[in-house]
Amino acid sequence: MRIRGLERLPTAELERGLPAGGRFVVYEYCISLVCLSLRRPSAVYFVRNDLAAWLQGLPYALVTFLAGWWGIPWGLIYTPLALATDLTGGVDVTEEVLAYLQSKESG
Repeated sequence: MRIRGLERLPTAELERGLPAGGRFVVYEYCISLVCLSLRRPSAVYFVRNDLAAWLQGLPYALVTFLAGWWGIPWGLIYTPLALATDLTGGVDVTEEVLAYLQSKESG
């Protein structure tokens, strides 16, 4: 599993960052063609407590805004859902990522 935002982050800083409000999030994007709409998750991002999570979701919101509406009927349904997810800071998947990282360490 690739987690963006951890590339150059020391483990000690991650351990300090999580209790201080850092979290792992996933954003969504929607791309539609007339009869086909795809709603997909992004990679997992680590968002520190001092960063606004919605700012990292802006590229996904932009793609969704430009390419999501064009599918009938699912583009009209998925697009507002993906935009709401991205502009409110993404989906918090911290517990799942921590469980994965712990299982990877012990296994």
